[in-house]
Amino acid sequence: MKVMVIVKASKGSEAGEMPSQQLLTEMGNYNEELVKAGILLAGDGLHPSAKGKRVRFSGKDRVVIDGPFAETKELIAGYWLWQVGSMDEAIAWLKRCPNPHDETTEVEIRPVFEAADFGEAFTPELRDQEERIFAEAKKNAKL
Repeated sequence: MKVMVIVKASKGSEAGEMPSQQLLTEMGNYNEELVKAGILLAGDGLHPSAKGKRVRFSGKDRVVIDGPFAETKELIAGYWLWQVGSMDEAIAWLKRCPNPHDETTEVEIRPVFEAADFGEAFTPELRDQEERIFAEAKKNAKL
């Protein structure tokens, strides 16, 4: 199963505070363990929401909203994409993670949809299209 592990923002991360060398080292070692175990597919930290934008969709209208955004506890500071055998395995790995912030932190684990989850609506043609798209995206990622 594929899961997204979502690191929630903190007051410090939203203020643009950078992690210490110690935390960067601990996270590097943790990520290395995830790679060696065949779990880590992707992951990155995100700039504060002050550098971000949102686009609100309402019918055919699109409205751009500049950051920063309120409700720090609802914002994302970073993520991992993992391939695990079960949610329990993901939880076990996450419990080994260094605390991503110098304060109380919440990290959310959410399953990623798989083709079978969409049932008959995900036709063979749509599956073929998705395979082509993501094969091309992988090529782009290596640029």
